[in-house]
Amino acid sequence: MNLNLHDYRELAAFRHQLRLFLHFSESQAREHGLEPQQHQALLALKGIPEGRRPTIGDLAERLLLRHHTTVELVNRLESAGLVQRRPGTEDRREILLHLTAKGSRKLASLSVAHQEELRIKGPELARALGNFLSQSTPPEVV
Repeated sequence: MNLNLHDYRELAAFRHQLRLFLHFSESQAREHGLEPQQHQALLALKGIPEGRRPTIGDLAERLLLRHHTTVELVNRLESAGLVQRRPGTEDRREILLHLTAKGSRKLASLSVAHQEELRIKGPELARALGNFLSQSTPPEVV
């Protein structure tokens, strides 16, 4: 697939809009006393897909982190009183992660701010993505 200059500009515009949102998200996390990765962990736990178990392994997969990195992240969240580990109900050897009331409140506050930011800036982000997808040169058919 060959891209033309217009394609690069549209991709750059989308990446810029995406980065603006990510910068907002990182700043909000820090204003709420969290590191961005901690915020992502709380969100991943709260928004875990149906049928998935909130284990360290599942969280590592959702965050694209190594297992031992996720263990350290959960240790920090647990020390801050934002998550807790509990034995599984079906398999007591399994350790499941749960948001505490404090973690839920912090995540709710951050999520409201993110929802408002997406309400305001989301259309521009969607427009930039749509422009790239609709204007990009289609792949060459062989």
